[in-house]
This record gives sequence, C-alpha cells and structure tokens, in this order.
Amino acid sequence: MTDAALEPDVPLAHGDAPLREQDGPAAGGHPDLDRAGNELFYALRLGTLLAVIGDLHSPAAPLYVLDAGCGHGYFARALHRCGHRVDAIDAGEETIERARAADDGPRYARARLDEWRSPWPYDVVLCVDVLFHLRDDTEWAAALRNLASLVRLTGRLIVTDADTPVPRARDGRIRYRPAAGYRAVLEPLGLRHTEFRPYGFREVEAGFHVFTRIR
Repeated sequence: MTDAALEPDVPLAHGDAPLREQDGPAAGGHPDLDRAGNELFYALRLGTLLAVIGDLHSPAAPLYVLDAGCGHGYFARALHRCGHRVDAIDAGEETIERARAADDGPRYARARLDEWRSPWPYDVVLCVDVLFHLRDDTEWAAALRNLASLVRLTGRLIVTDADTPVPRARDGRIRYRPAAGYRAVLEPLGLRHTEFRPYGFREVEAGFHVFTRIR
C-alpha cells in the first residue's frame, strides 16, 4: 500500500472518482484498505484534526468551518457533531447530492475550490487529500489563494500534502509540493506556516499543513 493510491475527497473539476460510488469511509478513502481499514484511517485523521482545531467553541459562539472538497461529507458531519458550524463544498454533482441527502447539519454546495465565495470568513478552512491531486501549478495556486481568502484573522487553513523538500510526482496522479511552495503563495496573503502533523498511518507520507492568518 502506498499513499499514491489515496483518492481525493473531491477533485477540483473532474467530477466523481470511482471510489465515490461507494458509501461511508470507503468513498474517498484508500483503495488498498478494506472498510475496517478505512474506518481506522478516517478516525485517525479526524482525531488529528480535532487536536489541531481544538475546542475553542461554545454553543453561543461556535467555530465556522469550511470543508473544501468534502466528498460524501464524513469530516463535515463529524465536525458538525463536535459543535462547529460547517459549510461543505464539492465539485462533483453526484457526490454533493449524496452528501445533501443525509440532511444532518452541514450546509452543502456544489463549487470548485477556486470559485467558492462566502458572506462571512471562516475560523477554519479545511482541504483534505485534494490539493496534491491538482497537478497543474496554476490550478493549484488559484485554489489555494481562494481558500486562503476565506480565512479570518487568527483563523487557520489546514491542507493535506507530504512534508517533502522538493516537488515530486507519484504515479501520474499526485504531485506533492513542499511547504516552501505553499509559503510562497500564502505568506504574501498574510498566512504563516505554523506546523505539519503527519497522518502517522502505516507508510502514508501525507499529513496536515497548518497555516494561520496573522494579518
């Protein structure tokens, strides 16, 4: 099993991937894992996300979260259950309709990562296992800039990539980019790289890069 096999929770523009035809954690998960393995993989990532996001919310003042590339809505639903107000977007029509059908709290919309607009800024903008599938640098940077524009002051942008020193491709489907590449795009926009938390799951290299808006 290699992390090159990771399927995105949403493509930016290219519709529904084959794994999206499945339900639950198998959809958008790791195709080399069975359902039980994907349950573990999702639970581990959710735990890491909650450790990063923390519990800085209350019923009177919840965190506003955008799950950008939500797939069938696993992380959106989980974060909503934890008390956060969640918007969730996906480019796949079938995918977002399936997420909406659950009708369990998050507000879903069909949108590309580079086009979503919101009437309010978010405390957390989350993009799990999506950006490294955008092999075109112009497309990747456009998506990243738009996601950054949605983060409020002191808020966080959390994106998935490997902790690699140089850009590198995997199996023609994934393009890993170093933190320096993200910093080059995000620092002029007022976001600082504050940490990298690897998934720590088997041999998967990817993890969460966390950027905090400082101005």
